[in-house]
Amino acid sequence: MFVHDRKRRRLAALGALAVGIALAATGCSGGGGGGTGGGDSGGGDSGGDLSITFLPKNLGNPYFDTSNAGGEEAIKEFGGTYQEVGPTEASPTSQVSFIQTAAQQGVSALVMSANDPEAVCDAIDEARGAGVKVVTFDADTSPDCRDLFILQASSEGVAKAQVDLISEQIGDEGQIAILSASANASNQNAWIELMQEELEANHPNIELVEVVYGDDDDQTSFDKTAALLQTYPDLKGIVSPTTVGIAAAARYLSTSEYKGQVALTGLGTPNQMREYVKDGTVTAFALWNPADLGYLAAYAAKALVDGDITGEEGDTFEAGKLGEFEVGADATVLLGDPFVFDADNIDDFDF
Repeated sequence: MFVHDRKRRRLAALGALAVGIALAATGCSGGGGGGTGGGDSGGGDSGGDLSITFLPKNLGNPYFDTSNAGGEEAIKEFGGTYQEVGPTEASPTSQVSFIQTAAQQGVSALVMSANDPEAVCDAIDEARGAGVKVVTFDADTSPDCRDLFILQASSEGVAKAQVDLISEQIGDEGQIAILSASANASNQNAWIELMQEELEANHPNIELVEVVYGDDDDQTSFDKTAALLQTYPDLKGIVSPTTVGIAAAARYLSTSEYKGQVALTGLGTPNQMREYVKDGTVTAFALWNPADLGYLAAYAAKALVDGDITGEEGDTFEAGKLGEFEVGADATVLLGDPFVFDADNIDDFDF
């Protein structure tokens, strides 16, 4: 799981209100905006009365464009109303004002990928207090401040897949670095910690020299890649467990002297990475289908709103074309294992 044994936050009413107001001001100053979509298309028990708002880490991120499209597809299938809102930057508190607005609008459910596991919890508490079901996906909050978490793959599975890939590509020895998203991203941090453990336990000849953060920004990630290669002339590989980071790193490597010399892997989408796989910059990388992740999250939200599940371990629900899923410990639902993309299969996918 992404979060283990986190201490429960104190929920003093006046304190929560004060923090909520302060965070809302911070979130608004980030210049966020959002789009809307979806509508009533018939079918489903809740019909058009079921309104679900998707809140990604930030707008304009291809990964979340794909996951949210999957959510919209599901919501249209069961006849709900879809909306997407979000900040332009993935900072810890940039989502707070959008959570508060969703609560004020009285939406049925909020589906979000959290930029910080704790900074959004006071706002989520207010939303849940107003009757909004809250489902996190991709990046979790502290478990006590949401109803359900849709896990794209187990943290252990994601970490091992990335270590296996980089190990194979560099001959299981040499220096590597990690290019992550933001320093506060709970999913990234969990994967990195497990990657470090896997390296220490099973790959003693690989040295992790540094973890750097591109803040899920293309130019920042591009610049961090350049800095890594200048700082570590013997670097043999980079692991970037973020779709923005791996694409930016590949863009840098593809036109540099390091192309074909420094391996790059991590988590990316086929459409982002196709040209870099075909030109030899990248051998293989991994991901799950983010459209399926958003699709599953939408059906989970519906099941919560309809009262089919409560988030208790052992609860089961149907998720359209994906079939039946079971709620695990800490109100978590697992989508599946990571998938490896390479030159042999990348043209079979379009997302």
